[in-house]
Amino acid sequence: MLYLSEFQTKLSNQYITPAFSLALNNEKPPSHYLIAGRNSSGKSLLISALAGNGKVESGVRECSSVVAEVSVFRQQTLIEEEKQKDSADILDVIAEPTKVRELFLRTNEDYQNHLYYNELTSALRIEHLLDNAFLSLSTGETRKVIIMLAWLNDAAIILLDEPFEGLDVEAIDAFSRFLVSQQQATLALTANKLADIPEGLHAQLIVMDDLAITWKSDGTLNYDDLRSELSTWFALESDDIDVPAALSASDQNRSDPNRKDQNHNKQNSELDALPHTLIQLNDGFMRFDERTVFEKLNFTLNKNDHWQITGPNGSGKTCLLQMFTGDNSHCYTNDLTMFGIKRGTGESIWDIKKHIGIMSNSLHMQYKVNASVEHVIISGFHDSIGLYTRPTLAERNVAGQWLAVLGLQQKKNTPFQSLSFGDQRLVLIARSMVKHPAVLILDEPCNGLDDFNRQKALKLIDKLAKAGTSTLLYVNHNPEECIPSIRNTLNMKDYNV
Repeated sequence: MLYLSEFQTKLSNQYITPAFSLALNNEKPPSHYLIAGRNSSGKSLLISALAGNGKVESGVRECSSVVAEVSVFRQQTLIEEEKQKDSADILDVIAEPTKVRELFLRTNEDYQNHLYYNELTSALRIEHLLDNAFLSLSTGETRKVIIMLAWLNDAAIILLDEPFEGLDVEAIDAFSRFLVSQQQATLALTANKLADIPEGLHAQLIVMDDLAITWKSDGTLNYDDLRSELSTWFALESDDIDVPAALSASDQNRSDPNRKDQNHNKQNSELDALPHTLIQLNDGFMRFDERTVFEKLNFTLNKNDHWQITGPNGSGKTCLLQMFTGDNSHCYTNDLTMFGIKRGTGESIWDIKKHIGIMSNSLHMQYKVNASVEHVIISGFHDSIGLYTRPTLAERNVAGQWLAVLGLQQKKNTPFQSLSFGDQRLVLIARSMVKHPAVLILDEPCNGLDDFNRQKALKLIDKLAKAGTSTLLYVNHNPEECIPSIRNTLNMKDYNV
């Protein structure tokens, strides 16, 4: 039994959750709960309260069962704990990277004999990663490890906050089947779109809106009834949108003629001066220790020649993009030319980044500066995490246009960290697009978005592709998230050893 009564906690970002009241039973066979709602409805906050995260502010939480959590919060916490080991050198201790196998052993000394170990490792295709360092894994692979840890912990209640986000298509299908068939734990899953409901699931439905539980089904609903009920809640609205224009040099001069930073004044001329071939990689490779992620990759990105990058978790999609942005040292070991500049010839990283906009899971995890929503969008002009210069009137005007497109005008001055995961995602998408960069890198940008905001984001991406100012590199696992303007596909699986 897991029971909340008017329970509130203060989370690490100093946000105090609403007062939640809810009871989860874990009888056998287990009954399940589906927590549904759009972005900002409060689903992740409810999961945090159920997990007992943060400092208790008021109310009661009673728990007589082992509870495990699969969420972005849990993922970030484990990554940060492992990164702390890297600082052990201040004690003259050489930190050994923690391998996946060691994490399993810490959780369950007899993990290989766990009832669901073989079935779950097969579903997630994770056994080949056991001897890899946890911090070397991709976002999707770390999510798989978190999932494994939840079951290996012998938890009787498992809280799954959008568990499929970041997983490749094969893993999603297999894990969905596992969730329906497993008998170890009562599951509480969140969903913000119909595709989040595992086929065959029977569950009590809990609907959230405006940070509160607004409706609960009287009992357990079957899969068809869950979809039928939620089709109304998740119905899309007609929403025709336009991409705000890029900041022009004349706007910059008019808004603040005394400003010393003239980066924007040069933007248009610099874009015109870029060569037709924006990125050229010859015989590209990526290796970590004895592991080769990909090799023999020849790739050319020309202006307005948009590409979708696909491949299973761990195939090197994010590694390739980090090489292009200069966030992976392999950019210097490869024959790589960016915007006419051969990497490793003494160029500044800012000579590269000023032409790039990026939205990725890694950036989202790193963006912990508690700037306002407006300042986060404006930081895209400066390629910074946080804003450290006074924004111009023109920058604020453009940010306001993006907030209007996103429907977040009322949250302009709201601290970024207090937004829901989905709303943070929307703001970071706008940040990546705000300067209309020569190359726009979007690494699974729609993770965590409900159907309505997902369609809005896809429309924005397609319209920016058609505008002709940005060339797109787009990573996604969901075949439903295709962009009509993207006609080229790079499958990283073709370059795996």
